[in-house]
Amino acid sequence: MGKIIAIANQKGGVGKTTTTVNLAASLGVLEKKVLLIDADPQANASSGLGVDVESVTVGTYQLLEHTATATASIVKTSSPNVDLIPSHIDLVAIEIELVEVENREYMLKKALEPVVDLYDYILIDCAPSLGLLTLNALTAAHSVLIPIQCEYFALEGLGKLLNTVKSIQKIHNSELDIEGLLLTMFDSRLRLSNQVVEEVRKHFSEMVFETIIQRNVRLSEAPSFGESIIKYDASSKGAANYLNLAEELLKKNKDSI
Repeated sequence: MGKIIAIANQKGGVGKTTTTVNLAASLGVLEKKVLLIDADPQANASSGLGVDVESVTVGTYQLLEHTATATASIVKTSSPNVDLIPSHIDLVAIEIELVEVENREYMLKKALEPVVDLYDYILIDCAPSLGLLTLNALTAAHSVLIPIQCEYFALEGLGKLLNTVKSIQKIHNSELDIEGLLLTMFDSRLRLSNQVVEEVRKHFSEMVFETIIQRNVRLSEAPSFGESIIKYDASSKGAANYLNLAEELLKKNKDSI
């Protein structure tokens, strides 16, 4: 059975989409079958994998509404072994439309049941909020990976997210685990970056990935070409970081089986 990992943090600009796209591409290169679900109305993960967002007619919106099956929503990407359920700006409306629906937190979980065995990993790129979309992702997921940028206020909001995870464990999904905290946007020249790493490791020790994602120009250029960093520049520091993360994730999951 595939492992479903939600990549979540209600703070924007922490590297959620960058992590989802490049972790998916790295796992694909390591010969794992991956499905990426874009659950963010901004649809950056979709465009970051070369999908023309304007032309999306079936995607996460239809999946959550149960007007399309997961199989019908999946598109192939140019990244080896990576499939995608794309997003569209229409997804903004889903929070309002599902409000009156019974068991609305379980819409994604139910929709993914037919495909969960077809993949090794299913990664969900969450919206930067703790609304119904993210709630659906966390209810469907086996674990949550939390990117934290190595900047001032890095830990702000983390407590709130961890409390949300706890309440989801209690009410909706007792199996939800924390995959790990991932430090992103690290700049070794900045004292602040090093302080944040120290602080996060001190407070959350075992929960923090060894791999740190460094600031990298090639990494920020890749999405504008609709490519993952692996395809855009496999020799870059960003590509090396994400391949390390994928290997660490695989090792961690192998050890925990």
